[in-house]
Amino acid sequence: MPDIFIRKRDIEKIPVKLPNSKLLDLSLNAHNVLQKAIIEEFLPRFGNDCELLYVGDTANKLLYVEQKRLNELRFCELLYNKLPDIIAYNQAKNWLYLIEAVHSSGTMSETRVLELKRMLEDCKAELIFVTAFLARAEFKKWMLDIAWETEVWIADNPDHMIHFNGHKFLGAY
Repeated sequence: MPDIFIRKRDIEKIPVKLPNSKLLDLSLNAHNVLQKAIIEEFLPRFGNDCELLYVGDTANKLLYVEQKRLNELRFCELLYNKLPDIIAYNQAKNWLYLIEAVHSSGTMSETRVLELKRMLEDCKAELIFVTAFLARAEFKKWMLDIAWETEVWIADNPDHMIHFNGHKFLGAY
């Protein structure tokens, strides 16, 4: 097809450097600004050498998928409307991080966690549920919806996490 008919648009993108040093372009919006922070800030701090297996862009829900690796873990069929925003895997700990980037909806609520556990009942990895926010003010709006036994990460204070995990982390600092 001649270039004159293609009508390419010059749309701004958010460049993201993946843990494997590949580059990925997300569409420009607040949700994807948070996804960039999760990939570039959260995973290096708390993911301990995770490999990124899935990233859903707001414009392209299956933007980045490592299908072979997901199959090895017996991950369910990819139904993009049911998936969390980001999935990463730590092989050493056998942990599968299921991360929701909350901008306008989608915390790891009790219902969401139950739904994901059912979908992933055959998965070989332990499931780690994380809800991420850009700022504390956003967290404050959604905190009553977050399920117990999950984690919260806030991008504007990236070195800390909030654990909705009861006695698991109780102890003197």
